[in-house]
Amino acid sequence: MTEKNYLATESSPYLLQHADNPVEWYPWGEEALLRAQDENKPILLSIGYSACHWCHVMAHESFEDDVTAKLMNELYINIKVDREERPDIDQIYQTAHQLLTRRTGGWPLTMFINPDDQRPFFGGTYFPPESRHGLPAFPELLVQVSEFFNNQHEEVKRTGEQLVKVFRKLEPESGDYELTDQPLAAARQMIEKGFDAESGGIGSAPKFPHVTTLDRLLRHWRAGVHCDEPDLNALYMVSLTLTRMAEGGIYDQLGGGFCRYS
Repeated sequence: MTEKNYLATESSPYLLQHADNPVEWYPWGEEALLRAQDENKPILLSIGYSACHWCHVMAHESFEDDVTAKLMNELYINIKVDREERPDIDQIYQTAHQLLTRRTGGWPLTMFINPDDQRPFFGGTYFPPESRHGLPAFPELLVQVSEFFNNQHEEVKRTGEQLVKVFRKLEPESGDYELTDQPLAAARQMIEKGFDAESGGIGSAPKFPHVTTLDRLLRHWRAGVHCDEPDLNALYMVSLTLTRMAEGGIYDQLGGGFCRYS
């Protein structure tokens, strides 16, 4: 283990799995946050859990690689978080990832954070060591994000401020409000806008099955099933998605049920 990896004294099994990485990992805490401020380095926050397949893949490909670790150590203050130990941190940055990228998150979650206020300015999930499937190579991304942070600091701050405004709208102040179905209708429109008419689901690959999205569509359909114009398209989107899932690799042909990914 490198002397500069600070995970060896942690109790989380997931963090201990990374205690021998050549990356200078810190757990989330004041020591790492203050060092990032003192050195004016962006924070690279990596969130995962011990049973996560792609967390192990990225760890083997990147975090155990000496060249990649050297880049991470030179350009960033690196923080590892176990989502099962700190679900509060995971929830905050998963939401931020969704707002920044307009894509659902997942694990490993990879966020680049302004050290001044812990607000993210760029993020993603799994990144491969070489560019593939539309994903940038992780080493190249490390350099590009670092250069953006150093050369576009006002834009970094502005991104953080915009995120805070959106977070505040997500949790409005309490008061006497009349509830309407406008948010549900807006959600229905957003789902249809991103619907994949060929493979089902929302957005482009890689994507994961989202039960809540399918449930929302079924509720829309059922709410208008006795109307003159029922929402048959909502039912179609659910049917096509479930059919493609059943025909694809995530369906367990022997035991039944669906995996998160194949």
